[in-house]
Amino acid sequence: MSTSPQPWHHGNITRSKAEDLLSKAARDGSFLLRDSESIQGAYALCVLYQNCVYTYRILPNEERKLSVQASEGVPIRFFSVLTDLVETYYSPNMGLATHLQFPVQKEEEPEEEPVKYPPQLPPRNFPGGMSANGSKEAHGGESQTSELACASLRDTYLQRLQHLDMSNLPEEHQQSIQEYFHTSLCLDAEQAQNGNPNLPRLKKLTMEICKHLNSEISRTLPTLEAFQRLLDQQLSPGVGRMRSQVYSGQAVSFRLEQITKLLYSIEDKVMFNTILNLGPVPSWSSLQVKSELLGLTTKMFLKVDVETGKIYFKKYKDGPEDKYFVHNKILQLVKSQKVAKLVIVLETEKEKTLRKEFVFDDTKKREGFCQLLQQMKNKHSDKPEPDMITVFVGTWNMGNASPPHSIASWFQCKGQGKTRDDTADHIPHDIYVVGTQEDPLGEKEWIDTLKSALRGTTDISFKQIAVQTLWNIRIVVLAKPEHENRISHIFSDSVKTGIANALGNKGAVGVSFMFNGTSFGFVNSHLTSGSEKKIRRNQNYVSILRFLNLGDKKLNPFDITHRFTHLFWLGDLNYRIELPSTEAESIVTKIKQQQYQELLCRDQLTIEKGEGKVFLHYDEEEITFAPTYRFERDTRERYAYTKAKATGTKYNLPSWCDRVLRKSYPLVHVFCQSYGCTNDIMTSDHSPVFSTFEVGVVSQFVSKQDPNSVSQGGIKFMNCIATLMTKSKTKFFIEYHSSCLEKFVKSSEGENQDHSDGNIKVRFGNQLVPIISDPEYLLDQHILLCVKSTDCDESYGEGCVALRAAESSYTEFHVTLTHHGERTGTLTGGVQLRTSGGKQTEKLYDFIKVERDDSGAPKGKGLDHNNKGEDVKPADMFDNPLYGSMGKSGGGGAKDSPDCQSSKDHLTAPDPYFSFPKPSDQDSDRPPVPTPRNRSYTCSETKPQCPAPTSFASLHPLSYTKNPVKPSRSEGGMVLTANKPPLPMKSRPGQADATSTKPRDYRDSSELPSKLRPPSRPIQPLPKEG
Repeated sequence: MSTSPQPWHHGNITRSKAEDLLSKAARDGSFLLRDSESIQGAYALCVLYQNCVYTYRILPNEERKLSVQASEGVPIRFFSVLTDLVETYYSPNMGLATHLQFPVQKEEEPEEEPVKYPPQLPPRNFPGGMSANGSKEAHGGESQTSELACASLRDTYLQRLQHLDMSNLPEEHQQSIQEYFHTSLCLDAEQAQNGNPNLPRLKKLTMEICKHLNSEISRTLPTLEAFQRLLDQQLSPGVGRMRSQVYSGQAVSFRLEQITKLLYSIEDKVMFNTILNLGPVPSWSSLQVKSELLGLTTKMFLKVDVETGKIYFKKYKDGPEDKYFVHNKILQLVKSQKVAKLVIVLETEKEKTLRKEFVFDDTKKREGFCQLLQQMKNKHSDKPEPDMITVFVGTWNMGNASPPHSIASWFQCKGQGKTRDDTADHIPHDIYVVGTQEDPLGEKEWIDTLKSALRGTTDISFKQIAVQTLWNIRIVVLAKPEHENRISHIFSDSVKTGIANALGNKGAVGVSFMFNGTSFGFVNSHLTSGSEKKIRRNQNYVSILRFLNLGDKKLNPFDITHRFTHLFWLGDLNYRIELPSTEAESIVTKIKQQQYQELLCRDQLTIEKGEGKVFLHYDEEEITFAPTYRFERDTRERYAYTKAKATGTKYNLPSWCDRVLRKSYPLVHVFCQSYGCTNDIMTSDHSPVFSTFEVGVVSQFVSKQDPNSVSQGGIKFMNCIATLMTKSKTKFFIEYHSSCLEKFVKSSEGENQDHSDGNIKVRFGNQLVPIISDPEYLLDQHILLCVKSTDCDESYGEGCVALRAAESSYTEFHVTLTHHGERTGTLTGGVQLRTSGGKQTEKLYDFIKVERDDSGAPKGKGLDHNNKGEDVKPADMFDNPLYGSMGKSGGGGAKDSPDCQSSKDHLTAPDPYFSFPKPSDQDSDRPPVPTPRNRSYTCSETKPQCPAPTSFASLHPLSYTKNPVKPSRSEGGMVLTANKPPLPMKSRPGQADATSTKPRDYRDSSELPSKLRPPSRPIQPLPKEG
């Protein structure tokens, strides 16, 4: 709209940033324009008057003319360009709180180092400059970069040729390659930029080099096809000859791919026919433990047979295997917090429970044993769909170097840190997510490398789910073949954060999908480098949050931090140890002494995260491994922390640049099994980082109750008070989003109660009607809340409330509101549920709990499954982290918010029974929808707290104490109170639904039969302007 950039037009800055700039101006009539956060192509005019910020929308009409949505009664005027609009509103009496007077200038962007050409070439993956999801990547600066780089490419490659030993190559091949780089490379590049992706001169070169290979393929391919058909159960005569004829006209690369696939297929068939069909996989060797009985400690041997579903207890390693329990008689595992002790709760023949206590050599052995038992329980489960999966998340800055021959240790989580035990080596994960930076390989080459490595460690040919590449930043998602049909709604996207946010040498790639009814998001980012660039890294993070487009598009008021049940953020985040270069030798010494905690207290990410500047409410497992950057290549014994440059010596102090963080909805099950780095992959100056997670998932909900006899459910939010950190003079409302609602619900306008010191208190209350009232469904739901303004329909904060918090009674909650990664306020109140009758089934992740070691509880023969006392729980068990150890109602959150206590003074008593409007006629025919699972029974130790930073020159030993155990999953900014869970039910065959067919996925309404399809969601009218 505007012909040239104006100083008062601040582009896509956030609403909170605009308020900060106006507050600093501190003069009535100060103003700026920014892009609207809610409407594409619209703007927001922000004006300061009497220490309050007034925001007016500037909307384009069908003719793309602009108008200000000011006070009623003022004639609407239309403008072709923003400059004319602003000039007009310098005049008084135009419907604004005050006329425009003082434009607020843009803040200067921090200077960035220019890119040195030629830059590292991005891999060629998508034709014609198209991204993976079809969007053009021709943004500002790209064409100029290509022109600058293209002129230098020829010289760069010719220089490389001079240093390359080509003596063993045929002379005609050497001449062809040199001729291509001399004359043809730039012509191919020019055609590619003009939309011709075929690279004809490169194809001519490869055909010439491979002319003898073609004839060899034609001779080899029929033989391999015949061999493959021989291994099939049914022979299909003639197929091999027909395929060979078809292949003869294809490109060499395509035919090589067919050969590769055939070799893999033959290997898999031989593996299946000669090994798996000959009998069960051999049982694992016996594991020595110590057994405690009547105060006496004796040696015992445990043996898990996954195939037959039995666990054996033996007095001698080679003793008889007569004492065993079947998988459905193993009720629960209870892990000790401090020692490597494990209690196995078993069901005896007389339906009584028996506790057996064992002490392992170390916690790693115990974890491996527990994973074996979980695998056995999962394998023999009679449920048609899994309720728990494991996810591998790995990140590696490859340093523009090809990987070594073997990268198996990465996927086996071998090396430093929290690693897997050898007993769990063979257990494959369900999903593998691999993020790379400075990746020199093409997509196909890297994916084949990953598949081959996984096939070597798991004997499984994993399926490619998604891949997304931005220059040399890449994310790949692979899954077990049996999960291919459980994964849907796959999206991928990328965001550039290089110079002027136009270059893709820095940025992020992301992938999201649904696993049955649970949503997952994964972001791989490469942020700005340099020890002094932490502010720029923080800005990179916010840009990725705002502009990475993943997940359910109906959740457009929310950024990616609230769109997924589980969000994992990985990559080379480039945060450094903040110490002067003179401390380099001291840092290396402390690394050799494994004094990591002292260095982590100076870790920029830990500091920035602790101050709420980045990764608000994200969790990271405790770091117990050495810094992964900057190593001397081909060794892990030395850090190369100095680098000679024209301007002098540059220091890259050893740092934990490569990280994995996660953020989940409150009260969902997620447990980190491992987090560390490899020792034996040394081609890069970074070490690969691995992490694995145990995650609860759900399948599509199918009610077992008669829909005609089920009572209507209800969700009631009461006494809700939002405290917003804003100076905006406006009114507010709440939008409620959830898959348990027919559509999003918009509250009535809230009551502004206070406006002082940059905060506004707004009072709300609402009743919601869920589509299904079955507690098996409803207690697993989450309500996403978005506080919006009536003037611009923009978000002032988002949060999430887990309905499980109100499982049995009215429960108060305290939610931290965030927007674009910043804390913007709090929301306190109460929630009350009304559900139909029914109970929840036990999940596989209910199988493990954590026990205190310092309790004086008696070790009885069993656990009392019938104890329903109000405040009674086994004395030696933790408060379940599913509900937290919060005490009485509303106790949590007072510490975090000074307004929490005062808000309680206004609370009214909850309704013992509350009524809801009758459902509409269409509700009775509405199909069930998928839901996320929420329970968690796992704990981990709290990380020691870092002291306040002192001088940079000294690193004194730290003394710290452990805090009470916290749950090993994200609270999502939510604090609440609820009752303790019942102890798990005894597992009996036939308990779960025996249906083996998967229900149809009705998440996409376009798939609904005509009788079941709900009406399309009406467009919400814009709020009336004031």
